[in-house]
Amino acid sequence: MIEIDAQVDLSHPPDRVWLALTDRKLLGRWFAEADTVEGVADRLLLRTAELPGFEADVEVEVTERREAALLVLACDEAGRLSEVTCVVTATSQGCRLEVREVTTHGEWSADQHDPREQQVRQTLTVRLPAILDWLAFQQVDLRRGDGALTTELPLIALRTSGRTRPRRRTLVALIGGAALLAGLAAWLTLPPDSTPTAAPASAGAPSPSETAGTTAAARKATPSVRPSRSTVSPTTRPTPTATAMPPSPTVSAVPPPPPAPPVPMVARYETESSRLFGYTGAVVVENPSGVPVADWAVVVTLGEGTTVDDVDGANWRQDGRSITFTGAEVAAGGTQAISFDVRDSRLKAQQPESCTIGGQPCAGL
Repeated sequence: MIEIDAQVDLSHPPDRVWLALTDRKLLGRWFAEADTVEGVADRLLLRTAELPGFEADVEVEVTERREAALLVLACDEAGRLSEVTCVVTATSQGCRLEVREVTTHGEWSADQHDPREQQVRQTLTVRLPAILDWLAFQQVDLRRGDGALTTELPLIALRTSGRTRPRRRTLVALIGGAALLAGLAAWLTLPPDSTPTAAPASAGAPSPSETAGTTAAARKATPSVRPSRSTVSPTTRPTPTATAMPPSPTVSAVPPPPPAPPVPMVARYETESSRLFGYTGAVVVENPSGVPVADWAVVVTLGEGTTVDDVDGANWRQDGRSITFTGAEVAAGGTQAISFDVRDSRLKAQQPESCTIGGQPCAGL
């Protein structure tokens, strides 16, 4: 479990720091440009792909929010999920910001953690305080008509000798920048609730056996002659009598039965893991027949605005919302596993709308 944990003391009140954390335009000034997701509240897309330590833009969703005190973000960065927690605590000089980012699914690369942490700390300790100062002066300018100073800004003391000596303002906000940036990164890194599922076991069906009829050979009978036992007189010779053989039976050949129709291919769908804006699906194609099958196709129908990538185990093509998977010949009684990653615009969608093979629905969906 990789994490970034930092805190920074700021000379600004909690509500001003909270505004810099949650206002989309202010966020773009000190951390990264942020786009809203149309029709979905509390979700942003942070443009972090070009920042050190980030490999892609981060999808962020607010999962817990307490005004000016607590912000919890679920983040998805190209399938790597993390959770960012931002805690704002009032202090005598302003407030303390604590930021912690913890991975919940997937891992950062070995050379990604350090540049990411440095980027977060630099942003929190340099750019965030500058934006807070700018915001404070903007608020003072808006109050100019009141004729009074705001207590949120440092005061300048005057010496009685007539000379003025400005009191240096101290910014105690250069430590723990990683915490806030991590929190925003968590806004960027959307955590997917992943629950891996095992691929279904393949089942083979026995192949039909063919029986061939046997033809019996006709047996030939040899006629036998047996002399009759008659009394022989001196003048009479016995005459031998022939015994007739019964006719041999006629045997006809039995034709073999017609071959059984081919057994159709079957398939089973399962969701291996899911996240906030997508999931990883798997289809296992099974050949229950006794002969190899090369001509098969699985068609998966996805939701509107959904795309597929990282396909393994098959060739594929997309036509609108339909994805067609084809592949190599499946041996008799064998299986072929297909996995694919889906980026779904629907919130927490965990499966496609349909799955068929040869026009028949896939099991498990």
